[in-house]
Amino acid sequence: MPRLSYEQETERQERMKETEKRLNAEGYRYVAGVDEAGRGPLAGPVYAAAVILPPDVRLDGINDSKKLSPKKREELFKEITEKAISYAVFSVDEKKIDEINILKATHMAMNGAVSSLSEKPDYVIIDGNSISGMDIPHETVVKGDAKSISIAAASILAKVSRDRYITKMAEIYPQYSFEKHKGYGTKEHIDAILKHGASPIHRKTFLTKILERNQ
Repeated sequence: MPRLSYEQETERQERMKETEKRLNAEGYRYVAGVDEAGRGPLAGPVYAAAVILPPDVRLDGINDSKKLSPKKREELFKEITEKAISYAVFSVDEKKIDEINILKATHMAMNGAVSSLSEKPDYVIIDGNSISGMDIPHETVVKGDAKSISIAAASILAKVSRDRYITKMAEIYPQYSFEKHKGYGTKEHIDAILKHGASPIHRKTFLTKILERNQ
């Protein structure tokens, strides 16, 4: 994203607050944004985060986590956790993903993040197009991580938390080079699985077709 002037960045962030401002105007005081990281990888947990931000918050450069550099995500992680009214991160591990499927595990992580907030939200806005089990008033927003400041904040917390975890796993299972691909199905990763087999943190239900190549 090109560098914006202070005024341009202010205007951009105000556009990202439109959903939150609408809900505040309807009487919802604490609006939580929710997003996940790690639905697609072949290994590791799926993470979700929930964030309630103050209405006047300023987070320069905030955007969908996938559009930010790792360095910028880390900077914003620190700033978000310092400025948020409340935030929480929740993960569901690969064994549970294999047991119940990735969609249900993602919804479990999202509900877990919301339930873990120190301040109970009045309303929840969720990135994506579906959620189940949410007993708080809510709505889903397709591509919400680029449209809502609180969903964008949640996307950053979830992404950074997951990347930190998978980088630690790279030290335990160096043969898979998790630090490079974060568990996604790159050629290098698939070649390592074919050579070494699955690690304890691989999602076995994601590997069926890959492991069939060795049979």
